[in-house]
Amino acid sequence: MNLKIKLLFTDRIGLVADTSAVIAGRGLNIVCMEVVRKNNEARVYVEVEAAEDDLDKEKFFSLFRSIDELVQIKQIRFLPNEEKTNRFRTVLDNMSDGVISVDRDGTVTTTNRIVREMLDCDEDGVVGKPVRELDVPHENLLGCLEGGKADNVKQSLITRKGRYRYISTCKPIRDAGGRVIGAVEIVRDMQEVKKMARSISEASPADFSDIVGKNRAVTEAIAFAQKIAGTDMSVSIYGASGTGKELFARAIHAAGKRPGRFVPVNCAALPENLLESELFGYEGGAFTGGRKEGKAGLFEIAENGTVFLDEVAEMPLSCQAKLLRVIQERAVRRIGGTKEIAVNARIITATNRNLDRQVEKKRFRQDLYYRINVLFLHIPPLGQRTDDIPLLADHFLFRLAGKLEKRVPELTNAALDRLRSHDWPGNVRELKNVIERAAFLSENGTIDADAVFFSHELHPALPERRGNGSGGKSSIKEQVAEFESGIIRDALRKNGSIRKAARALAISHVGLMKKMEKYGIEVERLVTNGKY
Repeated sequence: MNLKIKLLFTDRIGLVADTSAVIAGRGLNIVCMEVVRKNNEARVYVEVEAAEDDLDKEKFFSLFRSIDELVQIKQIRFLPNEEKTNRFRTVLDNMSDGVISVDRDGTVTTTNRIVREMLDCDEDGVVGKPVRELDVPHENLLGCLEGGKADNVKQSLITRKGRYRYISTCKPIRDAGGRVIGAVEIVRDMQEVKKMARSISEASPADFSDIVGKNRAVTEAIAFAQKIAGTDMSVSIYGASGTGKELFARAIHAAGKRPGRFVPVNCAALPENLLESELFGYEGGAFTGGRKEGKAGLFEIAENGTVFLDEVAEMPLSCQAKLLRVIQERAVRRIGGTKEIAVNARIITATNRNLDRQVEKKRFRQDLYYRINVLFLHIPPLGQRTDDIPLLADHFLFRLAGKLEKRVPELTNAALDRLRSHDWPGNVRELKNVIERAAFLSENGTIDADAVFFSHELHPALPERRGNGSGGKSSIKEQVAEFESGIIRDALRKNGSIRKAARALAISHVGLMKKMEKYGIEVERLVTNGKY
């Protein structure tokens, strides 16, 4: 039988010799012995082999009590190195990659479960054998014994179980003095590599873990969104452009476990007639240019899923009336159709406008407002959560790693200070652009303040504004606003209507109205012929 014991001594010279003498005097073999010295104590771990199975442990232990400075003796299950080896082997065998190592002579010292499955043998059939005798490609592994290395080399292996195609990386193992004492090879199945590449390159559903931030307002918004995700009630998300309203909407949809699709639509980006046909669909022959067979609307496409109406405040009043009917009746009627089609889609809306004010101005239906504003979620602008800038910057740099052919740089404190000092009118979307631009412009392993450029610093200077006598004391933001406001006022005076002015300025009708509201431009005072 084998017996493993631990002896604790006050450290002194001769402990190992005295312990060995006691064991040898009892006629026992020492299988293994380990000594650990720390804080004036010595721990001696011993595994002994006895010929008889009925070794009297108490009598055996009493032999050691005659050794000077003995503090404690007890039986143990594992020696320290044995326990470390077991843990190491458990880790290796649970890896998804294959691992094989050799010593300085090219003899196999370690394998894991993946490699043994590839070779169709157990550990005894591999460990201790020269790697040259194994039917595996070994040139790169042995080349590492001479100080070389091999990264991501395509290999092929044919065994009784079939053909394996894998990616191999080999590196030398060195001691503290830098001398090569062995080599290790990491093997990754080619199919797994392809799956990983696809998972990175393909868009995956967003969830709440994709929302980065520790700011209290953000964490409270996330907590509330998680709480309401499992309901079917309508959600209204408010936040400035670029704050991540769609990301929140996608996360709510994913956490809600609705089996249908997430269908987003930007209400401000589509003309009125096109928005209506996209949302509600149309029958064949409903209008010129449509499909002969007709087309399903987004509410039909999102059956058992979620329709995300971004910039809902820009939706024309005629579409608002139809949307209200969809919410009330849970059914849609296609353009040109007579049949009611039942739909079951959750509605999430988003806007950067004050819907209460829009209702007061008769630009948004009050009854629809109460229908969509059941659960309200506010996302703070980046300017109110500057403490999240380092986290967001690191997040964007990590995502950029796959695009750059160099190590992703780190932000210096000076660069972070410059980022914190900006007012971020474009919010998180603007920060993402600034970080990616800085990463591409940086020449070394860091991003310093001189690599951080904001959008207004990259464009040529605006033409001299028709100032108000301020002598240039206004901020850049104020000067740009005044200049843009002047252009809009001139266009309205010259063209006589909002639609004509929008065409002249090459922007949408809705976009021009948003800018007019932003600058407080009154239509009645500028449009001379009463056309809207």
